Amino acid sequence: MITVRRAEEKDIPDIDMLLNQVNLVHHNIRPDLFNVGRKYTDDELQKIVKDDSRPIFVAVDDDDRMAGYCMTWFEQIIGDTIRTGVKTLYIDDLCVDENIRGQHVGATLYEHVKRYAKENGFYNITLHVWEGNDNAAAFYEKMGLTPQFTCLEAIL
Repeated sequence: MITVRRAEEKDIPDIDMLLNQVNLVHHNIRPDLFNVGRKYTDDELQKIVKDDSRPIFVAVDDDDRMAGYCMTWFEQIIGDTIRTGVKTLYIDDLCVDENIRGQHVGATLYEHVKRYAKENGFYNITLHVWEGNDNAAAFYEKMGLTPQFTCLEAIL
């Protein structure tokens, strides 16, 4: 059975391994924008794990082995006269170990994050999906997310 809990320092090696899986997906889609390498150092991950404004949630099995994680942070626009300043929970990364995808670990993680956001007074959850990451886009659509805006680019 999969359960979800806040990440702890002991989880950093497994989070790092899964971050590398996410990085490779992004690198394969957009090698012009993503190098192969580490997103965070161990010191940075230690700080993030302890930061209550950047909660990381981990999905673990009965033996406390990590199956996936979801990195989040709080966003709120303050001082903008046009937008309303809602409190948003941003999903920076959600990754399920590539060896066990398709077993509803991602849905379990997302539903936990959604409950956390509701219980803590967030207005919405946002995230970005890179064009070409069709599996992620289909997953989030299945979870009920809809586009908020579209970001366009012109490569020069």
